[in-house]
Amino acid sequence: MQDIKLAQQIAQTIADEIGAQSAQAKAAIALLDEGASVPFIARYRKEVTGGLDDTQLRNLEARLSYLRELEDRRSTVLASIEEQGKLSDVLRAEIMAADTKSRLEDLYLPYKPKRRTRAQIAREAGLEPLADGLLNDPMLDPQVFAAGFVDADKGVADIKSALEGARAILMERWGEDAALVGELRSWLADNGIIRARVAEGKEAEGAKYRDYFDHAESLAKIPSHRLLALFRARREEFLFLELDPGSDAEAGHQYAEGRVARSAGIANKERPADRWLLDACRLTWRAKLHMHLLLDLFNQAREKAEAEAIAVFGDNLKDLMLAAPAGPKAVLGLDPGIRTGCKIAVVDATGKLLATDTVYPHEPRRQWEQSLQTIKQLCIKHNVELIAIGNGTASRETDKLAGEAIAACANPKLQKVVVSEAGASVYSASEFAAKEFPGLDVSLRGAVSIARRLQDPLAELVKIEPKAIGVGQYQHDVDQFRLAKALDARVEDCVNAVGVFVNTASAALLTRVSGLSSTVAENIVRHRDENGPFKHRKDLLKVSRLGEKTFEQCAGFLRIADGDEPLDASAVHPEAYPVVERIVAAAARPIKALLGDGSYLRGLKAEQFTDDKFGVPTVRDILKEMEKPGRDPRPEFKAARFAEGVEDIKDLREGMILEGVVSNVAAFGAFVDIGVHQDGLIHISALSDTFVKDPRDVVKAGDIVKVKVLEVDVPRKRIALTRRLEDAPAPAKKAERDERAAGQGRGAGAGRDRDQRGQRNAGNAGGRPAASAAPANSALADAFARAKRGS
Repeated sequence: MQDIKLAQQIAQTIADEIGAQSAQAKAAIALLDEGASVPFIARYRKEVTGGLDDTQLRNLEARLSYLRELEDRRSTVLASIEEQGKLSDVLRAEIMAADTKSRLEDLYLPYKPKRRTRAQIAREAGLEPLADGLLNDPMLDPQVFAAGFVDADKGVADIKSALEGARAILMERWGEDAALVGELRSWLADNGIIRARVAEGKEAEGAKYRDYFDHAESLAKIPSHRLLALFRARREEFLFLELDPGSDAEAGHQYAEGRVARSAGIANKERPADRWLLDACRLTWRAKLHMHLLLDLFNQAREKAEAEAIAVFGDNLKDLMLAAPAGPKAVLGLDPGIRTGCKIAVVDATGKLLATDTVYPHEPRRQWEQSLQTIKQLCIKHNVELIAIGNGTASRETDKLAGEAIAACANPKLQKVVVSEAGASVYSASEFAAKEFPGLDVSLRGAVSIARRLQDPLAELVKIEPKAIGVGQYQHDVDQFRLAKALDARVEDCVNAVGVFVNTASAALLTRVSGLSSTVAENIVRHRDENGPFKHRKDLLKVSRLGEKTFEQCAGFLRIADGDEPLDASAVHPEAYPVVERIVAAAARPIKALLGDGSYLRGLKAEQFTDDKFGVPTVRDILKEMEKPGRDPRPEFKAARFAEGVEDIKDLREGMILEGVVSNVAAFGAFVDIGVHQDGLIHISALSDTFVKDPRDVVKAGDIVKVKVLEVDVPRKRIALTRRLEDAPAPAKKAERDERAAGQGRGAGAGRDRDQRGQRNAGNAGGRPAASAAPANSALADAFARAKRGS
């Protein structure tokens, strides 16, 4: 009965948080506990959950984990205190009412087993009556009263030692008062000022953090990227961080001391013990509570900042994975390089590797004409329609080579596209790549990946660990387990949103399908290789270790093109085929004639075809799917065209209007690849003519945008861009940008340096609060110094 009540409480709590009914939350929790995946529940169990979407379900899943951990900890705490014989009814009620882990730990603190403290030693020496006596009767003279507790045999050598021991007892008691700790935590969270100062002698070594050398900002308002920069600098021992209790630190300390005194019932009435008691209150705050709460609040702030950073990474990853696919076209992949040459890989429309080569058009060999002929011959021989050029070192020079090759081919259908090669080196050296191309040189595998990710970004990027794709901010500074779990969930959502053709998908892609483990995914590929393509979805049940439950989870997301059952190519789940049969019977037309007939299907009412299992939401989904069977939710493929002659940061001029691709979106703006080996930054204030709260409201990774160059800092490799094409470049609007950057108090990020694989290197970190003065010489320097974009 208790377990049922607890489950109901958890369901109600989550329902309130995600904007749902308790019954919806309970149903979703039951499905998750049965092993159902979020994509499956969101798409095929709408009647059960009342239509909860994947975002609500992901939030529910995360909160369910937290609340269950909280309940486990609550049970442990209750058992521990009860074993000590100190569990009163009042304390039990307070523990049962604790709704956060912090509150629970505050209540447990006085009873938590700990090493012998000064207070415990003082109690053993018989000094607790001294502490209680002075607290209860401040008319007692501390010096006189303490004389009666001096006992050398107990380690109390003199009056001073006695009073210090008594004070330690009171400090521990007050410092473990859950109500007081909770009140002061809330107050400090709202009013605390995080203050940074440079470590002595580290000014030169930590120069990239120079804007933080004397920095103060509200803990409650500091942006996540700036907070993570501060924590990174502290971890690298360039900065010391403190948490002042308000903008006037001394006044804040005095306020906190007063709260301790009031909680303890102490006031200065000029009684003999008042000064001693108030001194104990002062030390309770300054020596005990302040440091305890600093660590606690820093941990909470870090968790919140990490959650925001992980969310940004997840959003960017989703945008990248759901980027428009070029489709089944023969592609020549070019992995640019200078000394080691440009690696070439040609794949056919299905992604099968046809040919590889290496050319040396750049320094030191400068075999331009020979390289041009090699690319031309490969394009003609294999009917190449697209040339995919990695965006790493020598990308623009190689892009020029590809352009000349296209001109030499005289094929109007042949196009060149620069694609992100982030993570290609990780794939090349991976176990998966070794299995896929056991006899192929590691360097050539990268060219294959570049070619394939143009055909289908999703299918290729799933082969790479999400963290290695590098579209996050401060990704190495966040909890790696939480990051991996969140990114895996995003990848799962992306794969299942698009669907997978089971007869051509790799094991890596199949592993991301709802319900499929890596073992079952490999078994599917093995069965396919040994027995030929699947003709029916139900044939999946012949695969080793793929049982009825797994089939239920995965079948709707797996597609079979040109199979014996037309519906197998759609997102209609096999369990719902009887619904389609009723629709076909009502139409009196063959299923193949009905599929795609939108004008007819839109005229049908879902209510006509419902039954006890399939309600209106599912039938509506079925009708939409029949209208456009197997539709791909991704956008139409388009490619950015980089400006000719603009190949290096030195080629940029203020006022230039260029086309580029959004490579990454952070909390402070968007990074754009404009083809000069260095991403430019559109600060959040320059993304739109209207106020932008979240950059992703107006741009996302993969978007093609037109930008104007505002300012270029060649030595520091920084480029300031704007989407407001009427904006004047520096220095005409320098003062305005200074004011805007300072007034908004927002961060910006360092530009992107690429190595040969497009991995994003660490940029500069820094930042100023709104109240700080920007450097007079460069608005750009201040903007870029506000935050670091980690890789």
